[in-house]
Amino acid sequence: MGDYYTPVPTVRPVSPFNPSEDAATLRSAMKGLGTDEQTIIDIITQRTNSQRQEIAKHFTQEYERDIIEDLKSELGGHFEDVILALMVPKADYLCKELNKAMVGAGTDENTLIEILCSKTNKEIKDMVEAYERLFDRPLAEHMCSETSGDLRRLLTLIVTETRDESHPPSPEYAKTMAKTLHEAGELKIGTDEEVFNRILAHESFPQLKLIFEAYKEISGRTIEQALQDEISGDLLEAMLTIVENVQHPPTFFAKRLHDAVAGAGTEDKTLIRIIVCRSEVDLESIKREYEKLYDKTLESVVTNETSGDYKRALLALIGGP
Repeated sequence: MGDYYTPVPTVRPVSPFNPSEDAATLRSAMKGLGTDEQTIIDIITQRTNSQRQEIAKHFTQEYERDIIEDLKSELGGHFEDVILALMVPKADYLCKELNKAMVGAGTDENTLIEILCSKTNKEIKDMVEAYERLFDRPLAEHMCSETSGDLRRLLTLIVTETRDESHPPSPEYAKTMAKTLHEAGELKIGTDEEVFNRILAHESFPQLKLIFEAYKEISGRTIEQALQDEISGDLLEAMLTIVENVQHPPTFFAKRLHDAVAGAGTEDKTLIRIIVCRSEVDLESIKREYEKLYDKTLESVVTNETSGDYKRALLALIGGP
């Protein structure tokens, strides 16, 4: 695993970039009879999100049309889902995913956990602002009404408290916090979830990394082993999500992708969300990790699980053949 993780994306800014030209090409791909899906894939999957926002702006200025509306009317199915996910700002897209996970019957805790427990301060802040703008209610308030118990407490802390990123990580402080965790868990009859919640939701990822290392020195066990013994259910899943994202995000996302395609049927929502959202962050790193863990390539799995333009769009993002 190594201590140092350099995220490698699959989608980088295209240069030279001409948003006006891209807008014109997309407009002609959608005009008239039939749609030129391949051109849509070639442009939209090979630009960064901020470049796509530029294209959307030019599209409106030059044709007085909303590119999202035009795409919606031309595309369908999961292919449309991928392209629209790419065209909206990332925070807006994730907020829509959070909202879908909460509205209607039952709550999709897995999606809430995956989105909220893997994010830095800035990402959370952007989502909190976007959520209120899009749905006219605070994210924390909606989440409180849809979750319960310790999971609700942990997620609320993540959304409202914001991680302390104000000072560099300290090894001394890490030892103190590791002791606190040890005393709240293994050394106690019953577990003090509050303490685990507070530390896991409040400390910055670099500080948590040191805390988990110190924990292993103090207790002789990894933080994962300790959590699995002390905690269960959704709260355990949420805490392990934080731990994996602190230690090595590609491992977490490779496992999530595997869960989305293993077994009967494909969880397309999860597949799309991870591939779209990580393409500019570390999708190349996730691909390598996937192959290491499952002895097959992410491309081969996506090729088997999807078809048509949907498949082509995902493979273009993965950087596949």
